[in-house]
Amino acid sequence: MAERRSAAGEALGRVSEWADGHLGLLRSLSAGLAAAGLLLLARSVRLTTKFTNAVDIPVEFIEKNVKLRGKIHHVTEKGLEVEHIPITIPIVTSIQRKWQSKGLLLVRLAGVELAPSGMVWLQKELKPSQMVWFQLLGREDLALECRVLVNKGRFLSVCLNEEILRQGLGRTARIEGLHHDSRLYWKLHKRLLRAELKALKKNKGIWQEESFSERVRDRISNNKCVQTLKQFVNWLRSYI
Repeated sequence: MAERRSAAGEALGRVSEWADGHLGLLRSLSAGLAAAGLLLLARSVRLTTKFTNAVDIPVEFIEKNVKLRGKIHHVTEKGLEVEHIPITIPIVTSIQRKWQSKGLLLVRLAGVELAPSGMVWLQKELKPSQMVWFQLLGREDLALECRVLVNKGRFLSVCLNEEILRQGLGRTARIEGLHHDSRLYWKLHKRLLRAELKALKKNKGIWQEESFSERVRDRISNNKCVQTLKQFVNWLRSYI
């Protein structure tokens, strides 16, 4: 029993000696752990911050194409007015709510030139307070260029950018905020082009209107009366 106590005392003494000899290292480790804790706290504060203005969103969020969650309020000609719903952490969120301001983010469908019929469709499809996810692709003035996702059931989500084109309610456009030579740009642009091509093949939306007008134009130009009138005009010009 005495031998065990002496062995334990000897081990404790060695630990104390090592700690005294490496006091600087222990202090550095403590400082490192404290710094790591502060970084984690800062990151959690950013993730739980409610953004009410596009300029308040950190640049790295846009560069990393972070997905944010929000609630639809209005569909306007300028874009979707969305209330940002941040991640909830009990203690941090309760403190932040005391000083967070109110406001809505202006979200635009990146890579889509919306037709008037497209805005009408969005107003019917998107109900007030409906939850959406919007992936940050770029920022222009006070508007956010985003890829907007709507949940359809538990395991299915629909990209509004692609669905608008698939229904023939818009045209593909340049994706603002992304570099043309980036992989993400061409990945998203190809998906938008495929969606637009489906509408074009099925003559849906604006493509149906254009194809109908083209058919009318062809019928008029091929009409015998019109052809005879053209011949008469050409004959008349030759004698004037």
